[in-house]
Amino acid sequence: MSSTSDIDSLIELMARLPGLGPRSARRAVLHLIRKRGQLLTPLAGAMQQVAATARECLNCGNVGTSDICDICDSEKRATGELCIVEDVADLWAMERSQVFRGRYHVLGGTLSALDAVGPEELRIPRLLDRVVTEGITEVILALNATVDGMTTAHYIADQLGERVRITSLAQGVPIGGELDYLDDGTISAAMRARKAL
Repeated sequence: MSSTSDIDSLIELMARLPGLGPRSARRAVLHLIRKRGQLLTPLAGAMQQVAATARECLNCGNVGTSDICDICDSEKRATGELCIVEDVADLWAMERSQVFRGRYHVLGGTLSALDAVGPEELRIPRLLDRVVTEGITEVILALNATVDGMTTAHYIADQLGERVRITSLAQGVPIGGELDYLDDGTISAAMRARKAL
């Protein structure tokens, strides 16, 4: 067995991360090894801690370290506004922009006939329950501007009917764009210019 098998395994695992290929993973691992005390050891400890404590919020689907995330638990966030996003990365992008102070609902994907993803595979039934039980007055559909995202937005709007005001992000979000890749200014402009569906 090679004396570098552990290092090769680490490189292989790092290469599986989004945005890292084999070459980038090799560079990252080499840097971590060179900075073992400052980076590698603390990173390994932090990863172990997150692996042991991370969980999905039972209410909205966000990721945190308790059953109910800090956003859902905050009384200051009980504004009657519920922002619907596709995944946690989109929620984090919205939070990074600091333009929304309500609560979120993470669907866990979008409707897709090709991939056999229907409403039951997503958190749409839970969303409908939350609208009633939490006294929601506005649902903001902050879904990616893709065909599946728009299909999902229209499905949710149909399901909610006239119960609440339904808005969606407007200017600034390009067709085919994804929230996680947008800058804070673009997200801010889109949030301010949201419109009824």
